[in-house]
Amino acid sequence: MAAATNAAAAAAPAPAPATPVPRGQVDLVDFIDWSGVECLNQDPAHSIVNALKQGYRDDEGLYLASDSDEQLLIHIPFMQVVKLHSALFKGPEEDGPKTIKLFCNKEHMGFSNVNDYPPSDSLDLSSNHLSESKPMQLKYVKFQNVRSLTIFIEDNQSGSDVSKILKIALYGTTCGGTC
Repeated sequence: MAAATNAAAAAAPAPAPATPVPRGQVDLVDFIDWSGVECLNQDPAHSIVNALKQGYRDDEGLYLASDSDEQLLIHIPFMQVVKLHSALFKGPEEDGPKTIKLFCNKEHMGFSNVNDYPPSDSLDLSSNHLSESKPMQLKYVKFQNVRSLTIFIEDNQSGSDVSKILKIALYGTTCGGTC
């Protein structure tokens, strides 16, 4: 009888984390090269660190905000080559991002040339996506050999002048020399 009870206890599911990491993937935050992270058009009082860095991005009072208009251009280099599987963007229903374009391995992009390149993937987020805290799967074949990721926030849900992002999480795997 004790063996049956132990088996039932072992089979019981563990409590789910606040943001489920996709099966077989890891949160790539530990592989970000923080010395090269850049965000153009960020409000200095609400910088990229608030949405991207572990600890900060889970604090509801901290967020990334745009400065002079709704657009943001974020460049994230990695310390090693990764395979990117999915991305999570969390934000307020009205000011959260709507159209997001992702670019692999594009260095030195600016607002003047962001439309010169085809994105590796585009996401059109609804207000539900922003509040669900559920990662969106990317076009995995386009993200197999990623040294850096550039994220272009083109607009927000309401069309207001300020975009806000509470959390950005990137999920995938490290290549470990196999890419």
